[in-house]
Amino acid sequence: MRLKERIIRWGMAAVVRSGADRRLAGRARGVGVILMLHHVRPWEPREFAPNRLLEVTPEFLDTALTVAYEEGFEPVTLEEAVWRTSEGDGDAPFMAVTFDDGYRDNVDYALPILRRHGVPWTMFVTTGFATRTASLWWLELEEAIRALDRVDVGVGDDQLRLVTDTDAAKAAAFEAIYWRLRKGPEDRLRSAVAELAEEAGVDGRALVQTLCLDWEGIRRVANEPGVSIGAHTLTHPMLAKQNDVFAAHEMAESKAIIERVIGRPVDYLAYPVGDRLAAGPREFEMAAEAGYTAAVTTRPGHIFPAHADHLMALPRVSVNGLYQTADAFRALLSGVPFLIWNRGRQLNVS
Repeated sequence: MRLKERIIRWGMAAVVRSGADRRLAGRARGVGVILMLHHVRPWEPREFAPNRLLEVTPEFLDTALTVAYEEGFEPVTLEEAVWRTSEGDGDAPFMAVTFDDGYRDNVDYALPILRRHGVPWTMFVTTGFATRTASLWWLELEEAIRALDRVDVGVGDDQLRLVTDTDAAKAAAFEAIYWRLRKGPEDRLRSAVAELAEEAGVDGRALVQTLCLDWEGIRRVANEPGVSIGAHTLTHPMLAKQNDVFAAHEMAESKAIIERVIGRPVDYLAYPVGDRLAAGPREFEMAAEAGYTAAVTTRPGHIFPAHADHLMALPRVSVNGLYQTADAFRALLSGVPFLIWNRGRQLNVS
C-alpha cells in the first residue's frame, strides 16, 4: 500500500477513534448519501492492481450495509432519495446505492447481498458496453502494462519510455501514464491506450464481453424487485472534453436506447468519470435538457437540502476498494472527511 493510501486509511480510522464522527455529525452529515460502487467480486491476490479502488469484496459490501444500518441510515431508491432531497421528508438519513457501468458481478455477487439486506439499488448502464462497441480503456491500460516489460507511449509532445519489469515499476508507470493522459484530450488518451493494448495483445472487446452484461442480462436485472436502471452514456466519455453536439447526443441517446430495451422510463444519469474534468455546469444543463430528473457525479460528499436546487450535480460517496474496513466506511457516513475535502462547504457544484 502506498504512503498516501496509508495516511488516508489512518485518517479515516482516527475520525472514528477520536469520536469526531459523533461530535461533528450535526455539521458534517447531510440528509443522506448516494453510495457509488463498480465491481463486487472475490479478491484475486495480485500486487499490480491499479484499479483496485473500483472493486470491493462481497464480504465488505455486507459489512458496509450492516454499518449503515447501525449508523441509522435508511435504504431507499434513488427516486426516493431525490424526493427527500427536495421535500426534506424523513427523520433518518437515507442511503441510496448505485453501481456504474453494468458489470456481471453486480448480479452474481452484489444482488444476493442487497436482496438479503432489503436494499434497493440503481445500475447505471453504458450502452456501448452492452453492445460490446465501447472500451474499458482504464482496464485495457492495466492489462497492457501487466503484459509488457517496457512501455513507450506518446503524451502530447513528450514520449514516456518506462521500464515495467516489476510490479512496483508497473504501478508507477500506470500512475504516470494514466494521469498524464487523463489531463489531455480524450481522443489522445484512447488512441494511446489502444496502441499499447494492441502491442500487448490485449483484446478489449473480449474484456468487455467477460465483464459486462449484455442487453439480455440488463433486461433480467431490470425486472428484479428493487432494481432501477439509469443511463451512463453511449461510450463512457469524459463529457466535459467533448463538443456540445457529441456530449448532448451521448446523454440523450443513451436514455432513449435504454428506455426502448427495458420498456420503462430512464430518469437518472451518472456522468462517466464524473469529476471536475469530466462533468461541470455545461453538462449539468445538458442533462436537464435531455429530460433527466437528476444526475450523479463522482464528486465526494453527502446530500444536503441545498442540493434540491442542483439535482443535476449530486455528489456520491465512493465505496472504495482501497479502504475496506468498517471504521473507514463509518467515517465516510459521518461526513467528516468530506467536510475537510470540501473545505467546509456543503455544495460543490461549480
